[in-house]
Amino acid sequence: MNRAMRHHAGVALLMNREPNKEWNRNRMTTARPGPSGLPPKPDAKPNVADRTAPTARQSGFKQRLKALNKKRTWLWLGGTLLLSGLILTSAAALWIRTLDISKLEHPLPEPTLIMDRGGKPASQLSSSRIIPVPIEQIPLELRNAVIAVEDQRFYEHAGIDLWSIGRALLRDLRSGSLQEGGSTLTQQLAKNMFLQSDKTLSRKLKEAGYALKINLTYSKDEILELYLNSIYFGEGRWGVEGAAQEYFAKPVQELTLEESALIAALPKAPTAYSPAKHKDKALERRNLVLRLMKEQQFISEAAYNEATAKPIMLKQNSQESLKGKFPSYVDYVIQEAADLYGFTEEQVLTSGLRIYTELDPQVQQAMQEVYANDSLFPESKPDQLMQSGGVILDHRTGGIRAMVGARGPQVYRGFNHATQLRRQPGSSFKPLAVYGPALERGYNASSPLYDGELNIAGYQPRDWDGRTRGQVTLQEALLRSWNIPAVWLLNEIGIDAGIDFVRRSGIALPQADRSLSIALGGLSEGVSPLQMAQAYSAIANLGVLQPAHVIVKVTTKDGLPLVEAQPQPAKVTQPAVAYSLTLLLQEVVKSGGGQAAALGRPAAGKSGTTQLPATKEFADIGTSGSKDAWFVGYTPELTAAIWLGYDQTDRNHYLTTSGGAVPATLFREVMGRALRDTPAVPFPVPLDYTQRNPVPASEPQQQERDQGKPEKGKKNNTDIREWIKNKGKKNHD
Repeated sequence: MNRAMRHHAGVALLMNREPNKEWNRNRMTTARPGPSGLPPKPDAKPNVADRTAPTARQSGFKQRLKALNKKRTWLWLGGTLLLSGLILTSAAALWIRTLDISKLEHPLPEPTLIMDRGGKPASQLSSSRIIPVPIEQIPLELRNAVIAVEDQRFYEHAGIDLWSIGRALLRDLRSGSLQEGGSTLTQQLAKNMFLQSDKTLSRKLKEAGYALKINLTYSKDEILELYLNSIYFGEGRWGVEGAAQEYFAKPVQELTLEESALIAALPKAPTAYSPAKHKDKALERRNLVLRLMKEQQFISEAAYNEATAKPIMLKQNSQESLKGKFPSYVDYVIQEAADLYGFTEEQVLTSGLRIYTELDPQVQQAMQEVYANDSLFPESKPDQLMQSGGVILDHRTGGIRAMVGARGPQVYRGFNHATQLRRQPGSSFKPLAVYGPALERGYNASSPLYDGELNIAGYQPRDWDGRTRGQVTLQEALLRSWNIPAVWLLNEIGIDAGIDFVRRSGIALPQADRSLSIALGGLSEGVSPLQMAQAYSAIANLGVLQPAHVIVKVTTKDGLPLVEAQPQPAKVTQPAVAYSLTLLLQEVVKSGGGQAAALGRPAAGKSGTTQLPATKEFADIGTSGSKDAWFVGYTPELTAAIWLGYDQTDRNHYLTTSGGAVPATLFREVMGRALRDTPAVPFPVPLDYTQRNPVPASEPQQQERDQGKPEKGKKNNTDIREWIKNKGKKNHD
């Protein structure tokens, strides 16, 4: 094609694509030589494949190469994982072989030691001895009950249940925290025998390792036997034989279906499901076990219905004491460890802890010697022992030095009258509810108080002798423990003032106690000796309350610190007010109703008694008997509270008039022995104290009554006479 033709073709292409299209079509249909020299067919279609074949072959090769590389990658990854798995499995197998499970042959829990304030062992906390029972002597119903509620696949897994672990892991992921789910009986046995109860991944891995080792070493029946003979069932009992004796006073072989279900219900939370302390929860848990037994076809529908219809009937044996001494004190150590620091009873008893306490062995021994001396107590009725509880603490630190929770045989976790009792404190409450807050408002020992017929909004207090004296001083009223002046004074300063002082002293009163009766210790719920000792300790400590406590710190047996006490002091009142109250209470011991507590060294305190119920049963006894008797007092070194009474008060079991002085006598005996090697010192005088109008209780006080107008906040004769004239018009708060 010459230059002109190419020029025209280019113009045609720009102006109109048809010529180019035709040219292309002609070009595409140009004849090519056929094979073997044969002429091509004029209308043959173009061979597109010939032109694209190299590209397709290249693409296929790349795809095959890519697939081969991917396969090689997976093979390499799989091989790596397999090799890693083999290495880890081998390492785990070697590690499991090194685990020592010989302790299973002697499954006694590690004892915890209670250390005294000098750091020396004072008592040992451990379980009652374990009585092993062969698996064939354990009722099948009990074995099935434990399996039904604790490990349904026990006879199927190899010590760890991957299915249960998977379900537990899903729950953990949903909750966002590591929980305790998925443990088999074998894992529980491993944890209880070899590990702490912390919820960590490391502990769970160790638990699984021990479980696998146990499963390789023992048969399933042997593992179940070890579990049933070593698990904790509450109330200081390990093993099914101990549990059967504790709750039903019979050997394990004689347990019924419902009794077996109850025992099987306990290992998950022995304290929470204790039938002795939480019968409703125990019943609910027992019936859950029975339902699971029915669902897993261990029992029939009829047996299930019959068993769930029966109530829990306990028949407890007399319990064994803890090893060592000081059971009441040790009981409270267990309680405080749980209440303040979150330890379970099982952890305290089986973890081999070292619990350092405020226990003073000399003071504790003195208290126990006094309580063992029956001649110091009134004679009890044959069918019920007169009970008592007392506590002694160091008011400078709040440390509880000694405690006795009951008379008679001391039992593990028995009722502690020093801490668990709730009784009305009688007149021992007057310094807290009346005289303390009155001193804060300017009253003093010589302030005159009204003592006559009194009716405030229907409340009409009386004194035991039925007499009135018209007017008495504050000190006289406290010294003789007269009721009418105390009620009148509380009405004057306001009920809220009394309640506030009591609250600051560590005793919270419910709304039901917002009445003038608190002046006489008439409380709806009552108080314990520990509460009263703590409240008085603030007076002894110049107005500063140091929280009462027994635990100083807790460590492992190797000395690793776990918790340490950090009590926070609280200000109750001014030092001068506390010291003024101490002077008043000293006079009570010297020449008032607390003379039986006199030690021959500085001491202060207040007695209290409560009336018998105003019912027909006690109508002929009247004021010649009491329900409760108290003495709460202190020296410059120690504060103590003593209660005396019957657990069940009736017309055959109550305190006579002479019994009311016994707590003061016990105070004297205990404090005398506890402080026999301690030199006597006076009560410390605070810097802010200014002694005003000293009024010796033994001297006539008419002169002080006739003085002129008192300082602000004090009442004189004119005030009293004016109040008498208008009495009945003023109601209490």
